[in-house]
Amino acid sequence: MVDILIWIVIIALFVLSFVGIIYPIIPSPLVIWVGYLLYHFVINPDELSMIFWISMVILTAVLIVSDIIANSYFVKKFGGSKWGERFAGIAVIVGSFIIPPFGILILPFVTVLIVEMVQKRTIKDAFRASIGSLIGFLSGAVAKVVIQVIMIAWFVFVVIF
Repeated sequence: MVDILIWIVIIALFVLSFVGIIYPIIPSPLVIWVGYLLYHFVINPDELSMIFWISMVILTAVLIVSDIIANSYFVKKFGGSKWGERFAGIAVIVGSFIIPPFGILILPFVTVLIVEMVQKRTIKDAFRASIGSLIGFLSGAVAKVVIQVIMIAWFVFVVIF
């Protein structure tokens, strides 16, 4: 009976990790790791190998860095400034609480547009940087989904086989 309850919690944590993509305030990697640790310490401490743990550390690092790299890359590629980059990151977090899930798309776009215009950029350049912020966020989100699916699928594979 305890195992069933723990499995329900683990599955809920894995689902919650995907909610963290829309609500960045939820630390998706941490939520996944809580699921791993519950399994390891409550259900079976011998199932997950050292290769699994090392691989998950590496994938977790990639998961955390992917969002930052994608956003930074696309804002820069589309001519955005460091300030536009920084404010886009803050706007994603704030936007996740304002008209979710659309706030995480709209607020960073508008914020970067305003920040770039305050820095005396043309409306065309500011709009272009805003598009870069939007593409960066979306590509980072796709990367996070892919990496999280790999992490969870690997865990399920190890546990089942």
